[in-house]
Amino acid sequence: MSALLHRLGAWLHGQMPTHAQLEANRFTAPFTRRPELFRFTRRSVPRGVAVGMFIGIFALIPGVQIVGAALMCVPVRGNIPLAAAITFISNPVTTLLIILPVAVAIGNSFGYHADIATVEAMVREGASLAQWRGWMLSDTAPAVVIGLFIQSVIAAVVSYFLTVWFWRYWIGRKHRARRNRAPFRAVATEAEEKAAERAADREGIA
Repeated sequence: MSALLHRLGAWLHGQMPTHAQLEANRFTAPFTRRPELFRFTRRSVPRGVAVGMFIGIFALIPGVQIVGAALMCVPVRGNIPLAAAITFISNPVTTLLIILPVAVAIGNSFGYHADIATVEAMVREGASLAQWRGWMLSDTAPAVVIGLFIQSVIAAVVSYFLTVWFWRYWIGRKHRARRNRAPFRAVATEAEEKAAERAADREGIA
């Protein structure tokens, strides 16, 4: 499990935008002056993960996810870099195979009849903002939007509580490791003190 968590942490770290990158973006630059939005704490981390999961699933339009995550992190005081990294949960593979089919199934359960083929084609071809705006006026849009919203809310809530649990597990593990190392440090310190005393005694005899 530790190896899996290590790989997950490395992936998230690789996806996180740096402070300089966010500062270079004219939309996110104003938020870089608030250091509390970049700290990793027991409150900001779960909130950042939940925000990233919500925006990553609900806002499938390329180019708006990081900005949307940053904007949403401000009122909830979530970690912006982590939220931005989590938005990559939606990529061409997960979107076409998981997110859209589930969204359409949820939306159609409300009586809609969405055509998923059009949305899949737009995702594959990297549709522009203008094309997405045009699609939002189509008949299939309500079903997908409703499905994405419900799916993103559930994913955000679940990920929040999972992250809270993981944070407690990780901190508890660090504390246990520190306690386990404490006796060894005490023994080492005692041995060092005795060695220093013997050295002092030899110097006194000489």
